[in-house]
Amino acid sequence: MKTLVLGLGNPILTDDGVGILTFAEASIGGLRLLEIIAGYERVILVDAIRTPGGKPGDVYGLSLGDLRASLHAGSTHDLSLGGALALGRAMGMMLPGDEAIVIVAVEVEDVLTFGEECTPGVAAAIPRVAETALSLLEADGR
Repeated sequence: MKTLVLGLGNPILTDDGVGILTFAEASIGGLRLLEIIAGYERVILVDAIRTPGGKPGDVYGLSLGDLRASLHAGSTHDLSLGGALALGRAMGMMLPGDEAIVIVAVEVEDVLTFGEECTPGVAAAIPRVAETALSLLEADGR
C-alpha cells in the first residue's frame, strides 16, 4: 500500500507549525492539497487542532468523519478537506478513500502569534506525534 505521511501547517504561526516540525511539510490545504495526495492509497496527515477543553500537547487520532462537516476551510476562498476530496473525486482524481485518510491531530495553544517555535506543551508532544504516525504505518505492515 502506497502511503503518504504529511505534516500540515504554517511554520511561522507558533503551534500551527507542529505538523511541519514533525514530518515533510505542506503549508497548504483544501484544493491545493489534492495534488500532493493524488495517487496514494493511504494518507496520514499531521496537523494542529483546537478543541473545547483540550490540553496543549494532547494527541488525537481522527478520521474524516470526526471533523466538523463544513464546505469551507479557514477561508471562503478554499474548501475544507472533505469538500476538496469530494470535488477531486467528482473530477476523476485518483484519491484515497475517506477510510484511508487518518489525521494525527495535536491540541495547540497558540496559532495566532508569529513565531517559528511551538509553545512548550506542544513542543514536548512532538515525539509522541511522530510515534503515533509511525505506529499507524507499522499497523499496515509498512
